[in-house]
Amino acid sequence: MPVRWFSEARPYEIRWHGRGGQGAVTAAKTLAQAAHLNGYRGATASPSFGAERRGAPVSASTRISPEPILVVSQIEAPDVVVVLDQTLLRDSDVISGLRNGGWLVVNSAQTPGQLGIEGEFNVATADATGICRELGLIVSGLIVVNTAMLGAIARVSELVELASIDEVIRNRFSNRSAELNLAAVEKTYRTTVIERRP
Repeated sequence: MPVRWFSEARPYEIRWHGRGGQGAVTAAKTLAQAAHLNGYRGATASPSFGAERRGAPVSASTRISPEPILVVSQIEAPDVVVVLDQTLLRDSDVISGLRNGGWLVVNSAQTPGQLGIEGEFNVATADATGICRELGLIVSGLIVVNTAMLGAIARVSELVELASIDEVIRNRFSNRSAELNLAAVEKTYRTTVIERRP
């Protein structure tokens, strides 16, 4: 189990931002399940702002810890902010509270520098939309990027192994769907662009 992030007596906290129908809540749960498989005793996930409505901004959270987690409040100072829809960056609340030295991970075809976002945190971008479009991960006309972004999270945080994410996906989806989602995770992992800031 990777433990290098846990120097403080608190969980590692990830806040997800997306739009209804993109699967932010499902991604948060999938990451928590993968963390559990990786040996973390504490791994929780929950929606943060009520019920999902298709197209409306939604948020979810994942907490991961070597010890059991008792905290259930919303995440105010995340270690990672994941943005499934780049247009959500227009709202400054999306990155509010992001810890110094943390990670902003954005679904974008742009490089981190092209996003033009300033802050004392690292930035990573992954063209999950392009990858999922190429693979045909489209449901009711909507490109579903949530599982692909798990690859970006695995790459930047080093919290969970890809094998654990793969196992959760194989248990959740049918064979054909699982293979497409796994391909999206692995390609996003390989192609995520990272900008570490001093």
